Amino acid sequence: MSQDSTRLFGTDGVRGHFGEPPLDRPTVTALAVQLAATLRERGNGAPPKVVLGGDTRESTPVICRWLAAGLTAGGIDVRYAGVIPTPGVAYLTRETGATAGVVVSASHNPYPDNGIKLIDPQGTKWSDEDELSLELRLKAHPADVPDLPDGQPAVETGLRELYLHHLAATLPEGRPLDGLKVVLDTGNGAASTYGRELFERLGARVVLLHAEPNGRNVNEGCGSTAPAGMAARVMAEGADLGAAFDGDADRCILADERGEVRDGDAILYLWATCLHRGGRLDPSKIVATSMSNLGLERALAAEGIGIVRCAVGDRYVVEAMRKEGILLGGEQSGHIVQSHLASTGDGLLTAIQMAFVRHQDGRPLSEMLAPFRRYPQVLLNVRVKRKVAFQDLPAVTTAARAVEDRLGDDGRLVLRYSGTEPLARIMIEGPEQATIDALAEELAVAIRGELGAG
Repeated sequence: MSQDSTRLFGTDGVRGHFGEPPLDRPTVTALAVQLAATLRERGNGAPPKVVLGGDTRESTPVICRWLAAGLTAGGIDVRYAGVIPTPGVAYLTRETGATAGVVVSASHNPYPDNGIKLIDPQGTKWSDEDELSLELRLKAHPADVPDLPDGQPAVETGLRELYLHHLAATLPEGRPLDGLKVVLDTGNGAASTYGRELFERLGARVVLLHAEPNGRNVNEGCGSTAPAGMAARVMAEGADLGAAFDGDADRCILADERGEVRDGDAILYLWATCLHRGGRLDPSKIVATSMSNLGLERALAAEGIGIVRCAVGDRYVVEAMRKEGILLGGEQSGHIVQSHLASTGDGLLTAIQMAFVRHQDGRPLSEMLAPFRRYPQVLLNVRVKRKVAFQDLPAVTTAARAVEDRLGDDGRLVLRYSGTEPLARIMIEGPEQATIDALAEELAVAIRGELGAG
């Protein structure tokens, strides 16, 4: 996903193609120097600490080297974790009392892309305001790039074990997954050297897929963005469930024993109902984005659980959870946050928690998910010449009202613009696929008539 060329920080940190601005050596090094100055100003006199780590892209260790050099030159104590999931850096930042965490990853993007994410002392992403302040500081001192050594920082191996121990400790002691058979697709990403060890430590039998990263195969036809192979393997192996992760392992997508892919909505249903039945979901609500399926809302309502909707994006999920005091939230993409256990979405944590829920219940996963009936959904993109508020377009307003009247209480319309492309996005859910397909096309015709790009 491209970001605004006038801004360094986009919707999820710095993102771009390696070797080109903003991920060239001068920009990355200058950013590290100004980050160091910012952290020193926030400190209490002692040298600030930063936890640094990243995913398996061939460019990640290079960017980590540039960052470590700039931070060290700026008086920062850098603790380098090497290859580690993004939520691992978030946990370690909070656990070790670090001033910040820095993650080098482009998450679910292909390998030529990379990125830099900044983590605050609480283990959450930097705010927009803090990112903008750092960006303005960098623009004011663009030439402050010292001559830095090329040496790679030494990996502090104890950080990996600290994170693994934390994950395992979220379940009861002993072998709480004993007897369970799982298929793990680590997407040739940051979970590649963590998944098997974690699950086997907890007693599960593991079939491991796509855990041989070569620097260029991260997310390539595998992982959470391509879970079909994992799902098929679950059925072929007679496994109890499967889990697939993205490049930096902050997302998890499941598959049940029948080989059916189960996304973040299904995970939210499982986790919420388990917490609620155990009297541990207070208030009895979860946070989900505007794109979560209406079937989730209906299935949870039957259990006495409400949904607070928010904008698409994991940071908006966390903000809504904080504001409402809600324990659980997430996205269809598999980015799930349980605030008592983690400060951000953690794919490995989600996977072991769902495996434990399955193990404790004893029923097949498909049976546990039977009350969650996904409503048919259509997603339609319409290219536009310009973005005008929909309420200022009479034909679109009339068409949208007609769609909502036709759906009544048995469906849902979400109409929004893409944040990065000249597209209007139509999402309709309802009881019958043919009906919602036709309604989406009617609305698309109205949008093309007002804003069509030809």
